Amino acid sequence: MKNIFFIAVFFFNINSFCQSAYEEFNAGLLKLKKGDYEGAIENYNKAIEIDPNYEIAYHDRGVAKEKLNDFHGAIEDFDKAIELNPQNSVFYINRGVAKEKLNDFHGAIEDYNESIRLDIYNAKAYYVRGISKEKLFDYRGALLDYNKAIEFDNKNGKIYNNRGAIKSKLKDYKGALLDFNSAIKLDPTNAMAFCNRGLAKIKLNDKNGGCLDLSKAGELGFQAAYESIKKYCN
Repeated sequence: MKNIFFIAVFFFNINSFCQSAYEEFNAGLLKLKKGDYEGAIENYNKAIEIDPNYEIAYHDRGVAKEKLNDFHGAIEDFDKAIELNPQNSVFYINRGVAKEKLNDFHGAIEDYNESIRLDIYNAKAYYVRGISKEKLFDYRGALLDYNKAIEFDNKNGKIYNNRGAIKSKLKDYKGALLDFNSAIKLDPTNAMAFCNRGLAKIKLNDKNGGCLDLSKAGELGFQAAYESIKKYCN
């Protein structure tokens, strides 16, 4: 009878242990989604204290730290999450993004490479790798990554806008115009796409259409568009 009682208590305690870590994690997740990043970190701290091998708690705590611009702290948490589960492609993407924020573009690309190795269909991995390549002035490499990202996700206006910007840098203004059209069709509030399309139209000698797009970009809140209006439209 004593042995049975001991086993029952043992399993009850283990169950309570796991449930408490899970509850703290879920509380943190709710706060993360609401933008209460400091509160989320408190809950993730508790979840990790209860279960030091809770990989997703480290990851999500890293996400919260990144939102608070604590990029070094975020990388430490992503490192731990990857140590516990090196097969999760998302962990590498988010660590890469944190590295990019610290201008470690080469380190970011290494993480994106690993993410793509683990999941070759992940559009976001190609997209963010393209951003890092663009920051390193590898415009053709960035273009290839944006092409791949669109192949796997053709409903994301930001990717079309970025690809259009790269095409503009490579002086393919007609191709850029098509991408900006797609970006605006997918998201009519994309001020950057209006600004970029306006500049592409001006390069193609459509000054009136270009200036109207720049005006729309300013109307949508992109203040830098007014500098371009001053330069090209008066």
